[in-house]
Amino acid sequence: MHTTNSHNMNNEQQPNGAASYASASAGRPIIVGLDIGTTKIAAIAGRKNEFGKLEILGFGRAPSLGVQHGMVLNIEKTIQAISQAMDECFRSNPSLILDEVYVGIAGHHIKSLTTRGDIVRKNPEDEIKQEEIQNLIADQRRTYIPAGDQIIDVIPQTFSVDNFQDITDPIGMNGVKLGASFHIITGDRNAIKNIHRSVEKAHLKTRDLVLQPLASAAAVMSDQDLESGVAIVDIGGGTTDLAIFYEGVLKHTAVIPFGGENITMDIKKGLGILKTQAEQLKIQFGCALVEGAKKNSFITIPQMKGLPPRQVSMPLLAEIIQARMSEILDFVSYHLKNQGLDHGVLNGGIILTGGGSQLAHLKQLTEYSTGLSARIGYPNEHLASGHLDELTKPVYSTCIGLILKGYNDFETGNPRFSESFMPWGNGFGQRAVADVTAVVPVETEAIAEQLDTTEVASESEMETEELQAKQKHSRKGLRKLFDSIKGGLVDIFSDEEDEKF
Repeated sequence: MHTTNSHNMNNEQQPNGAASYASASAGRPIIVGLDIGTTKIAAIAGRKNEFGKLEILGFGRAPSLGVQHGMVLNIEKTIQAISQAMDECFRSNPSLILDEVYVGIAGHHIKSLTTRGDIVRKNPEDEIKQEEIQNLIADQRRTYIPAGDQIIDVIPQTFSVDNFQDITDPIGMNGVKLGASFHIITGDRNAIKNIHRSVEKAHLKTRDLVLQPLASAAAVMSDQDLESGVAIVDIGGGTTDLAIFYEGVLKHTAVIPFGGENITMDIKKGLGILKTQAEQLKIQFGCALVEGAKKNSFITIPQMKGLPPRQVSMPLLAEIIQARMSEILDFVSYHLKNQGLDHGVLNGGIILTGGGSQLAHLKQLTEYSTGLSARIGYPNEHLASGHLDELTKPVYSTCIGLILKGYNDFETGNPRFSESFMPWGNGFGQRAVADVTAVVPVETEAIAEQLDTTEVASESEMETEELQAKQKHSRKGLRKLFDSIKGGLVDIFSDEEDEKF
């Protein structure tokens, strides 16, 4: 066990350092995205430059020990991991002042439903204003949901004004009756509170909670994708998150209860090895398609306490991985079919992102299983030059998307953002200073050097898909989409039972 004192690094110097950022940022805030995942917790601080690209000003990550399948089950361990990630982010740039974060949310408890709402306008000849749309959204927050659940977001899909249907933006029109269809996202109230408490006890404030597939979509999806229709499949450690976009609107979201951890456990049980060895096998030699693994290749795994080493064939490893990935993709196909969006209706196909998307040949398996074109989604399009190469990996798509969500709130004047973000250039204000006892887990000794391959498959390898070409700079379509995702969760934490936290 290792004890660290959080923020002992000359905190008195922080305001001066932050002032230098204030003058350089030209009124643009520093926003922090916090991804609380099953296998890792990542914190990234970023700020847009004059070209609209994100400059990464801080980065930290830590193993996630208190989260399973996207849900916080051990608050203390989650607090320690959040503190460790934030401290690492602070150490990467001591001039930063960090105390508020955008947090991603996922888990088995997330559900969605579609509703319809209408209002009769008092003055039909007046132009429709944003306030009326907000009132229409507020009415949907009274929709009946099962006891113990909480509405996370109410997202308008299309509007109608009198006899005019499928309107994307009714502001400026006039009419008697204003209506809309809505996509409502709900979650377990206690699961939501556990995230909030973990963040708060790590001496941070939750600026907003954002559904993880929506954050990932913002990081990897372009305006062309939004127009043509795509399915974002974010393969995380504990869950696989799905967001389907069609005709410029969010049509469906879902959380599939399997992810990278399930693949690791399948390998562990199927081969009778340690979990750490299974994880390393997946990362170093994992292949999602049996046909992509060379038939005569073997991996030598050392055994414990002098036992003779074992040999595992690469096709057997690929067979275990393919079985689980096929199950996940079957869920994706099921949701697409339920929405009537199978059989090539989504011209943009499927965008794979998240840590699990880095499995070799997953793109080919996805195309075979779903019948749609597939590609890997990278968040690099939004990043300014000079960033760490590590941050271009799909595993950080959610974190980058959370920062983009924060900037959308800032640029569109979301009241939730502007209430306390002053002054802009000073980031999120002074972070509370406290001594935090963090358990720093002993890093598992890498077994990469211990694993030996016999005739490792190298010939006839399918080409690894290259990074996608840069999309056009304009983000109006995605910005309009995020404008509709303004429902936050901060207000629901004002219950009396939470005051003691």
